[in-house]
Amino acid sequence: MTAPGPPRVSVVIPVHNEGDAIVACLDRVFESVTLPCEILVVFDTPDDTTVAYLEKYAADEDRLVPTLNTYGRGPADAMRFGIDAARAPVVVVTMADGCDDPQQIDALARLVERGVVVAAASRYSRGGQQVGVPSLKRLFSRTAGRTLCLFARVGTHDATNSFKAYSKAFIHEVGIQSDAGFEMGIELVAKARRLRRPVAELPTIWLDRTAGVSNFRMAAWLSRYLRWYLLAFGPKLDLHELNRRTGRVIT
Repeated sequence: MTAPGPPRVSVVIPVHNEGDAIVACLDRVFESVTLPCEILVVFDTPDDTTVAYLEKYAADEDRLVPTLNTYGRGPADAMRFGIDAARAPVVVVTMADGCDDPQQIDALARLVERGVVVAAASRYSRGGQQVGVPSLKRLFSRTAGRTLCLFARVGTHDATNSFKAYSKAFIHEVGIQSDAGFEMGIELVAKARRLRRPVAELPTIWLDRTAGVSNFRMAAWLSRYLRWYLLAFGPKLDLHELNRRTGRVIT
């Protein structure tokens, strides 16, 4: 049973035409999370095939918050909208495809409550594993993660994984500039490193999706990942200098 009270963790799940597959995803999440929580499932359009199943599920589960993204289409804007709408001080981003292990949501959230600004579920740390992923995609993410950990000392072996917990106060401080794909995970790790804020990780077993089609577009998003990869290297910056380096405009 989940403890009563205001949410300690907001779980953000971006979706795109998941249809009835979202039901199994939500069953696993609600079965796994024991902290007081809200689950924001974020879709881009009211005619998304996921919506009808969300509305039916939400009728019996008041912790589920079907959420229409108004920032723009695509996973980056959906995740950013969900984070902005979250009520808890800790936000966990996870996918609807069944690849992530929802039993780790509590543990990741508690790491943030203990003081880290980013807690990563790591496929490439000792005890982690990645099952069924295409070899080129695995090579890209594994190489990026391990080199960032070894040479930039970012605090995790898996900076590119989207399955992470974040301090919402930290996100409010540094902002999210990612506007395409799933680059947000590496962006916030890189910003934490340059500010010398604590990042931690837990090993995870990632299973490739068994139904549907992945929305990951490596070739289209590679240059965006490279931007944040390079940012992670270098001396400590203050927030003003970080904003200048990244071109963040605060209005």
